Amino acid sequence: MLEILQLPILQDNYIYLIHDTESGETAVVDPGLAQPVLDVLVQKNWQLSYIFNTHQHWDHVDGNLALKQQTGCKIIAGQGDIDRIPGIDTGVKDGDTLWLGQHRISIIATPGHTLHHIVYYFPDNNLLFCGDTLFVMGCGRLFEGTAEQMWLSLQKLKALPPATHIYCTHEYTQTNGQFALTLEPDNVLLQRRMHVVNQLRADNLPTVPSTIAQELATNPFFREDSVSLQQTIGMLAKSSVAIFTEIRRCKDCF
Repeated sequence: MLEILQLPILQDNYIYLIHDTESGETAVVDPGLAQPVLDVLVQKNWQLSYIFNTHQHWDHVDGNLALKQQTGCKIIAGQGDIDRIPGIDTGVKDGDTLWLGQHRISIIATPGHTLHHIVYYFPDNNLLFCGDTLFVMGCGRLFEGTAEQMWLSLQKLKALPPATHIYCTHEYTQTNGQFALTLEPDNVLLQRRMHVVNQLRADNLPTVPSTIAQELATNPFFREDSVSLQQTIGMLAKSSVAIFTEIRRCKDCF
């Protein structure tokens, strides 16, 4: 069995600890800070085995070296980020397989937010740790990649089983949902979801994780085929990449 702990840090980041209760192995995803992770390891009496980095931005990797020094863990990240992420032991690429105990992890390359962004997918557990590629009702900004690269990356995630739980690394949901409503104001499922999101945030509770099924219904970056959305942005019957590009442009200006 996997136990997942979600640690809020900084202004709106999340770190994830993934513990396999059978093997005792523990991984941390995108530790922007070391101390909150070390505190939990002591509290739970867990030994850190791995750091899984999705990309090189400081708020995802700044805890790497302190955690490695304190625990002796191994750092895993995208092969293309070997010169950009501190302390990498193993560089991985699209299609590679990792294991946490007996739990299989598939590496999926998702360039767009950065050129070498990767995500960690546990196909037998319906879990996706997607860094800054996919957010609840949003997606990452295009800092290094192109709109077409990001669109192709999102198509990979869109095709995962609907029950897949999405663990992204930022609490951007409320703003993302507000933007989504400007594109599809008549989307009843989106309206209902935002009611729940607003209640959660009013109580300072996380809106993450989500599921692929929820994103298919409410995330504008998964919904370029929505006629009402296309009409709103004046892109009726345009190519999927062109529509995605315009949605991303609108969100950048929101």
